[in-house]
Amino acid sequence: MKKKITIFTLVAVLALSMFVFTACDESPDGESVQLGYVNWAEGVAMNYLVHAILEEEMGYEVSSTMADVGPIFSSLATGDYDAFVDAWLPVTHDEYMGEFGDDVADLGYNFEGARIGLVVPSYVDIDSIEEMNEVADNFDGEIIGIGPGAGIMTATGNAIDTYGLDFTLIESSGPVMAATLSEAIENEEWVVVTGWEPHWKFAEWDLKFLEDPEGVYGAVENIHTIARQDLAEDMPEVAEFLENFYMDSDQLGDLMGAMEEHQDDMDELEIARDWMENNRDLIESWLP
Repeated sequence: MKKKITIFTLVAVLALSMFVFTACDESPDGESVQLGYVNWAEGVAMNYLVHAILEEEMGYEVSSTMADVGPIFSSLATGDYDAFVDAWLPVTHDEYMGEFGDDVADLGYNFEGARIGLVVPSYVDIDSIEEMNEVADNFDGEIIGIGPGAGIMTATGNAIDTYGLDFTLIESSGPVMAATLSEAIENEEWVVVTGWEPHWKFAEWDLKFLEDPEGVYGAVENIHTIARQDLAEDMPEVAEFLENFYMDSDQLGDLMGAMEEHQDDMDELEIARDWMENNRDLIESWLP
């Protein structure tokens, strides 16, 4: 009887060891997820929230790299990046989907009701792009843009041609555009910028989109999560989480506001981790 118990115990230990080994082998610990993001406020906020969740809740090693949109799509297509959570469709990033769409996976939208266009302070007393030439001097004949690779810059170039605007499109960056807007509003000056929503500037200042009767900037858009084509096969839990990831305007606005408020004393990942801890029910609803 004693010998039988010993043999049974040995078999049980071996079985348990195999189970533990298998479980450890399936753990994501040590696996790496590569995220790409553009220096747009909503993209930075969503990216680092995803980064924090993948690390803190799902056990992955995560790397986030800032780049222009074109290189991000190219890197997704070649498999160098795993995911990008800030693709505006069907207009803003349509050219990149046209070029790389067969080599990437669209995991669905994570935000509804996004839009792009020309934005002015509410005290500017015109309401349409068609009126801009009449008051071009008030704007110094300039539209303050962002990076040259952004789809909104292409759309604005088309708007200048379509409406025959006597304006120069100034290339800068998202932060420079916001700083220029801030300075103009502080001095109650006229300024027109390439703008998009969601963006914290709409919570910070009283702004409006100029009407676009020709529809150059397209209809209201959704923000999509784009992944490398084989992500669901290689990392099914990551793909499932990214498919579940969705924020409404209030949630994303709150996150973006936290990013703006704490940018001088915390980095983006720290802010995202804090926000995550204060929104546990939402976070858990996304997890596989």
